[in-house]
Amino acid sequence: MPELQHLALFVVAGWLLNLTPGPDVLYIVTNSLRSGARAGLVAGLGITAGCFVHVFAAALGVGVLLATSAMAFTALKYIGAAYLLWMGAKILLTNAHPPTHLSVSDAGGSPATLWSVFAGGFLTNVLNPKVALFFLAFVPQFIAPDSENKAVAFVLLGVLFNINSIPVNSGWALAAARMARSNSVQRAMHWLDRIAACMFIGFGVKLALTDNPTR
Repeated sequence: MPELQHLALFVVAGWLLNLTPGPDVLYIVTNSLRSGARAGLVAGLGITAGCFVHVFAAALGVGVLLATSAMAFTALKYIGAAYLLWMGAKILLTNAHPPTHLSVSDAGGSPATLWSVFAGGFLTNVLNPKVALFFLAFVPQFIAPDSENKAVAFVLLGVLFNINSIPVNSGWALAAARMARSNSVQRAMHWLDRIAACMFIGFGVKLALTDNPTR
């Protein structure tokens, strides 16, 4: 494990990276605006669960496979891009109007709906090979060269990164839910949904056009 000052730098860097808007943040915010804070919090937990998959997979060598195999990277890349495009299209094709009041007791708080929100966040993360490559590029920088077991150090740092992401993701969810209580935001939900849909489609296209790391 790194020294205390390097560990603190790792934590701060992780927080800053989690604050950066991307598909994960968009997914959390969208669910909070539409279904309340509880849905946003669950969305964040689903995304964190997906990150755990990437951490353990990278420690087992799957991440290296994605970084070195053009075929493996391309396959997961197109699956992930298709999923993001599907999410965007699904929002665009939904004609339902936003509710007049949002709270954790609404439909977004039902167990079945929360499970689908969790699963959506999980898949959004797991199907993105760039997340695996991120962990491979970011975490090893904080592992001491003389570490006896680099795989264990990688997993411990990856777990710490994911745990530290929970407060940031929760902050996005709570902030979006608070915004949703505003009458002006509720009136604009029709257009916010479409903006979110276009952003999901944009992220999907961007992922599909990402070059293979072996090129």
